[in-house]
Amino acid sequence: MIWLTWRQYRVQAIVALAALVAVAAALLITGTQIRDTYDSTVAGCGADCGSARNAFVTQYDVLSYFVTGLLIAAPGLMGIFWGAPLIARELETGTHRLIWNQSISRTRWLVVKLAAVGLAAVAVTGLLSAMVTWWASPLDQVNSDRFTPLLFDGRGVVPLAYAAFAFTAGAAAGLLIRRTVPAMAATLALFIAVQVLVPYVLRPHYMTPERTDVALSSLAAPSSASDAGGVWGARQIMLTGDGDTAQLKVGLARAGAWVTSGDVPVRDAAGQEVRGAEGCALREVEPMGCFAESDLHVEVAYQPADRYWAFQWIETGVFLALSGLLAGFCAWWLRRRLR
Repeated sequence: MIWLTWRQYRVQAIVALAALVAVAAALLITGTQIRDTYDSTVAGCGADCGSARNAFVTQYDVLSYFVTGLLIAAPGLMGIFWGAPLIARELETGTHRLIWNQSISRTRWLVVKLAAVGLAAVAVTGLLSAMVTWWASPLDQVNSDRFTPLLFDGRGVVPLAYAAFAFTAGAAAGLLIRRTVPAMAATLALFIAVQVLVPYVLRPHYMTPERTDVALSSLAAPSSASDAGGVWGARQIMLTGDGDTAQLKVGLARAGAWVTSGDVPVRDAAGQEVRGAEGCALREVEPMGCFAESDLHVEVAYQPADRYWAFQWIETGVFLALSGLLAGFCAWWLRRRLR
């Protein structure tokens, strides 16, 4: 069975290996350039760190999004081109009957296929994840925003779990639909839905966020929020309304932290929401200058930077558990329902 599985997937394996070599070469060249630029412009920037850091990030911004997007897409591609045809192709052509009439049971046939091809998919994604994480480390150090959905999905260990999930989801889709192309389409739709929903629906509830009051007089300006280190900075300030009904909402940022409360209203020392001149919400007044002379504050909920790896392992466990459930479902359906 292992030899047969290799013969069936040797073309896909060779293509994946060749793609990994090409990507590794490109990442090595550009990654070395990124480190040289970081050492020459950011590492010793002194008092002009803000502009140096912004210029460094801007220079490689588009390339970073492309590379991270490639890593995020890799598990989905594994599910589409490796997982969906795994069982669907055998059922579509009828070759499964020939195999089961030999000395190989359904369960053994399924276990070998899922284990051999699935582990290969996880290994390919793992190698790519390691390379991208190394490649992007100077940019991640400057940005300090690893909790953002795009970067969280494209760093660390979670891509391996995504690969396992996408692969088993593709296999389950092929088992149920029994046609290769429709199963591939269903796998793509499911993977996209999961990637969109999990960061906003599931991930915020992994751990209870911490809450704190932040004095507006201590904030860094919006343009320097990314340089604030462990200090809270104003990511954005939004003004709505006019006169006494005007309201300011402040979006906060802190290096490495994930702010889950969004833009929050300004409050006074008693905790009451304030508007108009009392809340620094006058169009002719510069908000940061007003904040510096006030006793106003905002209430913020956030996930601290030191919870990053806890979130990575929690999400990895969630997707590995889903992968196990899908594999178990495939085994049950193959033995009990498929004729």
